[in-house]
Order: sequence, then C-alpha cells, then structure tokens
Amino acid sequence: MKSVNSKNVYLTVITLIVWFSLSLQFSLSLRHYNGAVWPTLKILLSFFTVLTNLIVAICLAAQLLLKQTALVRFFSKPASQTAVAVYIFLVALVYNVALRGLDQPKGWHSLSNELLHVINPLLFLIYWIAFVDKARLSYKQTTVWLIYPLLYVIFIVIRGYLIGQYPYPFINVVEIGYPKAILNTIIILVVFWILSLIFVFTGKKTTKS
Repeated sequence: MKSVNSKNVYLTVITLIVWFSLSLQFSLSLRHYNGAVWPTLKILLSFFTVLTNLIVAICLAAQLLLKQTALVRFFSKPASQTAVAVYIFLVALVYNVALRGLDQPKGWHSLSNELLHVINPLLFLIYWIAFVDKARLSYKQTTVWLIYPLLYVIFIVIRGYLIGQYPYPFINVVEIGYPKAILNTIIILVVFWILSLIFVFTGKKTTKS
C-alpha cells in the first residue's frame, strides 16, 4: 500500500471525496441563502469544520495537480501533513463528542454532515498512517501547529463582536460570556496540543517498529 502508484490512487479517491463533500455543502447552503454566493461563503468559512476540510482538500489536490510549487513543497512536508491530520481529527472529535445531537440533518444534509465530520477525517487519518513519513517529526513542531486554531478563535471572537453571531455554542460570548468562552478555548487548545503530541509520539513509534 506504500507504493507510489497506490499512494496516487488513494490520493485521487480521497481528494474527489473531500472536494465533493465541500461542493455538496456549498450547494446546500447556497440553496438556503436563495442563491446568494457571498453570504453563503461568509457563513461557511466561519466554521472550523469547513475551513479545515478545505485545508485537507487543498493539501491533497496540491500534491496531485501542482508540481514543484511552494504550495506542494509546504503540504508535502511530514510536519504539515501531520498538522492537517491533527486538525481534521479534532474536527471529528469535537463534533462527535460535543456537538452531535444538537442538530438532526436529513437527506443530503445528513450525507454532507457525515462526510465533513466523520468520513473525511477517517480517510485522511488512513492516508497519514499509510503514506506520511513520520520519522522526522518533532515535539517542538506541535507548538507551531497551535497557530491555526488560535488564529481561528481570534477571528471568530472579532467577527462575533462585530455581527453578534458565533458558529459554535462553546465560544458564543453572547450566550455564555467571555470567561466561559475563554476557558472553553483554553481547554480546546490544550486538547489540541495533547493530540499533537500523541500524533508525533505515535508516528515515531510506528516508524521505529
């Protein structure tokens, strides 16, 4: 399964699935907003789930379609791919532990929901396990990986302050107040950092074995 050919086949399959899931979610949201593209994009890109799945899609597509570019070199690094694996794993973890059950999507909405929160994370995790060279991963890199979720939280808080809307209940300052929102953010960042350490530890162990 670790040959170049099998890697490309798997990359192609999951790239198509991830882009399909994002396209499906955009189509469903576009219909909800009566075909208004910009309002649809604004609401979708406020969700960590959508942003992270988009990062996964770009990471995969870059390796398949773009040769010898800065984007490919960045996303081809084991550290970058491991960071993306942690990001998308966190999407699945937070949704299935804390958010599942808050909404009951039906039909295509249900399919989109499961793809973004379950199937895509699982497929990328398999990719990371099977094809990413984890020998040179470093525990020091995990602090750098915190930049993305931290910037996301800052963006959401500023956005929420300006428009009074928050994509997730655990950072909804209007409903729970700043102290609770800050505490929830710290907890999530700590969990994220611990997950990053576990990924590096697991990667090193599996490489040695």
